[in-house]
Amino acid sequence: MIRVTMWNEYIHEKIEANISRVYPKGIHGCIAEFLNLNDDIEVQCSTLDMPEHGLTDEVLNQTDVLIWWGHMDHLGVSDVIVERVKQRVLQGMGLIALHSAHHSKIMKSLLGTSLNLRWHGNDSEKVVCINPGHPIAEGVSDSFVLDQEEMYGEYFDIPTPDDIIFLGWFASGEVFRSGCTFTRGRGKIFYFQPGHEEYPIYYRPEIQKIITNAVRFTKPVNFLDKPYECVYVER
Repeated sequence: MIRVTMWNEYIHEKIEANISRVYPKGIHGCIAEFLNLNDDIEVQCSTLDMPEHGLTDEVLNQTDVLIWWGHMDHLGVSDVIVERVKQRVLQGMGLIALHSAHHSKIMKSLLGTSLNLRWHGNDSEKVVCINPGHPIAEGVSDSFVLDQEEMYGEYFDIPTPDDIIFLGWFASGEVFRSGCTFTRGRGKIFYFQPGHEEYPIYYRPEIQKIITNAVRFTKPVNFLDKPYECVYVER
């Protein structure tokens, strides 16, 4: 069984009626619901307003893959919790960062770049699979169209990915590396761009298939039994 913790900032859905209509159970509730339909996946949810943001040592020790959605209050995440999550990733926990989680503290800490990009609202996007042999692309069509999505465009300030699986092409002419993998320590990371909160992106079967595949791809092979440490050996 793959143990998933779905972390959501959970602010938009509580303060904006148009977004709560799209995600009445929160974005975390929507994603947990479709993932729990799989016999090999079980999901617990955590949110920013919970004690320790719902990411206690106990929770993380029971997490194989952490999914992260944040937008309005990246700075509200405690540095102590970020370091705790980072160490867990380095030890082997998978991390899936969705949409505006590119600017989360945990992604910046793990990838070491600004993760800045170009953006504007209310565009349409064609998501193209350019790496159909990758496990995250299994069962996903060559391309599909999101009629409404927030535009993310290049230059996207990320380190060179291990793999680029999906490209986004927007009606405005912008392009974006919309699905990329990275490895940090023993942990696998997948960044996936679609998922603006105003649109029902996470109800799309293609999106659900990609996230489900990503959970299975990023699950740990094994964990280190202690935090990552830098050791200086004198020669």
